[in-house]
Amino acid sequence: MPTANANPIRESCDLCSDFQTIRSYEMLVLVQYFPPITGFWSSTFRSGEIASTSTSLSAHRSPRNIRRSSHSYVMAKVGSRSEDDYHATLKALKSRGRTPRKSLGQHYMLNSSINEQLVSAANVTDGEVVLEIGPGTGSLTSVLLNAGATVIAIEKDPHMAAHVRERFPVDHFMVLQEDFTKCHIHFHMQSLLEHGKLSKMNSKNAKVVSNIPFNISTDVVKQLLPMGGIFSEVVLLLQDETALRLVNASLRTSEYRPINIFVNFYSEPEYKFKVIRSNFFPQPNVDAAVVKFKLKQAADYPPVHSTKSFFSMVNSAFNGKRKMLRRSLQHICTPLAIEKALESVGLPATSRPEELTLEDFVRLHNLIVKV
Repeated sequence: MPTANANPIRESCDLCSDFQTIRSYEMLVLVQYFPPITGFWSSTFRSGEIASTSTSLSAHRSPRNIRRSSHSYVMAKVGSRSEDDYHATLKALKSRGRTPRKSLGQHYMLNSSINEQLVSAANVTDGEVVLEIGPGTGSLTSVLLNAGATVIAIEKDPHMAAHVRERFPVDHFMVLQEDFTKCHIHFHMQSLLEHGKLSKMNSKNAKVVSNIPFNISTDVVKQLLPMGGIFSEVVLLLQDETALRLVNASLRTSEYRPINIFVNFYSEPEYKFKVIRSNFFPQPNVDAAVVKFKLKQAADYPPVHSTKSFFSMVNSAFNGKRKMLRRSLQHICTPLAIEKALESVGLPATSRPEELTLEDFVRLHNLIVKV
């Protein structure tokens, strides 16, 4: 993947009816212009965008203190067309009588280079167990299996579950036809890891690598991050706006919410790279991004009496976001006791929830909540 120091493009663009290409010293690829596909819920898939190799994430609207890697955009190098490009994806969907469904937040990845970057971000090695949520046509699954991973896929759509099951008839691949948001993933993974029901397993901990439906992002994060005893890392392709909101925990902003406390309680999040929207079919209205969550073990969680009571207190605090904590938490103890607790941890008695760090909430909880 090119970096900000890549050689400049030496020659001008040549336009033709079907393709836009750029000749350069490195030979970079533009995305093919595809004809309209009737019947799909989004607008016609348009010609691809290419981000400048000099583009910096500092130019993005995101805050400066966000944790991220050095690369901002993913670009594909010249090579033979992937078997999971636009035409192959459309063929696979048509073979099952399927179209992307807005209600399921389905956007299929067309760029294998991005799938490879996604797998690389998770440092997947031979024999590792990887959970994939929503494999779809199997484009990411293919890259994971080629990396030597044992893949457990969860697919809600029975037609696509049958498709990937037929496409990958290998003993280190398993498909569970279930709705991830409703299934008992902890039980499934614990059973598979403890009893070694899949071949090539050489690890007691698994990883999650997924291009998940955008509309279940928060549900997936809430279900996976507390599972540090099962998963070591969770690498997800999310909406860029969601990725920025989850990773950035800036105080005193409208984006600072209970989910920021939750994410940092259970993990160490890192924004890896941005993915422009033209890499998906159908093309969404927003760009995407890859986020890596390094999960904490239970022994490394902040010391609270009870995680249940802790997050109950945090949620109560943010329910009245502009209210002072002495008012929004008065169902726990008296306003005077809350003021004294705030002052004892070095905070003003008039503090509001958006002004407290994770550590502040932990200390406040341990002072005012009696278990």
